[in-house]
Amino acid sequence: MKATIEYNSRKIQIDVSQPIDISIAIDVTKQHINAWYVDDPKIFPEKVDEYEISVANGAVVNFNNIHFNPHSHITHTECVGHITEIVHSVNQHLKHYFFVAEVVTVAPEKLNGDFVISEKQLKTALRNKKRDAIVIRTLPNLIEKKKKRYSHTNPTYLLEEAAIYLREKGIKHLLIDVPSVDKENDGGKLLAHNAFWNTAGKVRMDATITEFIFVPNSVEDGEYLLNLMIAPFENDATPSKPILYKITN
Repeated sequence: MKATIEYNSRKIQIDVSQPIDISIAIDVTKQHINAWYVDDPKIFPEKVDEYEISVANGAVVNFNNIHFNPHSHITHTECVGHITEIVHSVNQHLKHYFFVAEVVTVAPEKLNGDFVISEKQLKTALRNKKRDAIVIRTLPNLIEKKKKRYSHTNPTYLLEEAAIYLREKGIKHLLIDVPSVDKENDGGKLLAHNAFWNTAGKVRMDATITEFIFVPNSVEDGEYLLNLMIAPFENDATPSKPILYKITN
């Protein structure tokens, strides 16, 4: 099934039967991602008077509760409400869901014992391309990313200069395969978050950051149509399911 989409006077062709899912799901049957020092998520049947509501227990339906934190356990999309006193809702501020995105692969640089993504690296990857969104795949890109325990590991993060560059280039939606665009422990500065959302100036309420994605190695760098699907939670962050479509023309 193919579709043609008109975008800024340009016609984009995609094959909607070939979606590329770059989300990581919650699966409590096996080890999966976890960050920020919290317990693993739980999916369990509701009980009424100690009676477990599940088909296996004789009920006519399965009726599960799900306990999780979007920042710790699943691909999630967040807005500036993640770092402001007023908890702005990503569900209220993300009103459009299709964007032209550039997938880039970056080998993090070593800086003062950390692995970082610099402005120079992103400039090299994007050059003069104009995109709504950037999808950053970091190296090494191992399948273990989908089950890594990130707490106390000081994962790769963006330098403030890199986040400023993306903001000034007009990137509205930043997707990355690490737990946070900022250092795990930076004393609360959150330099990349603040820079990307421009909290010191005119705040970019409609800009989003999506963390904990996974881009398979079979996906080539380049231009894609992104469908940034989110769950309808009135919260600073919500589980999301970003889908890429290869632009064929």
